[in-house]
Amino acid sequence: MKTKSIIIAFALSIGLFTASCSNSSDENEGETIAPIEGKWSIVKVGTNVNGTETLSDPPQNVSGCDHDFINLKINNTLESGDYDSTVSPCALTTTSGTYSRAGSKLTLTRGGTSTTYDIVNLTVNELKIKNGTAVEVYIR
Repeated sequence: MKTKSIIIAFALSIGLFTASCSNSSDENEGETIAPIEGKWSIVKVGTNVNGTETLSDPPQNVSGCDHDFINLKINNTLESGDYDSTVSPCALTTTSGTYSRAGSKLTLTRGGTSTTYDIVNLTVNELKIKNGTAVEVYIR
């Protein structure tokens, strides 16, 4: 009988814990516990028109080279990398800038130009952002 009481108490505790963790408020919508800081390699680009998403390999990624990337640093600076084989094989050109994140918005500033994206998905391994109908998918 004591074991049965312990099991019932345990089940009630789990139920209460689960209920207390649910968030019915939209104030944290777009927030995740996954960090946005890190080096992200672009793997897909495309569009989302009327809910239909079309993605393909990024034309900016040169065959045989590493993927172009953005490196979002903890101090809100960024480095973007572009591999190009026009002059020499897989030559890397980097650009510095800054970024900021507010909820589900990510603003990247490079060369004096700021672009704000909606964060569609952010996990430990994937970052998907959208600006208008343009979609970009990055992986770590």
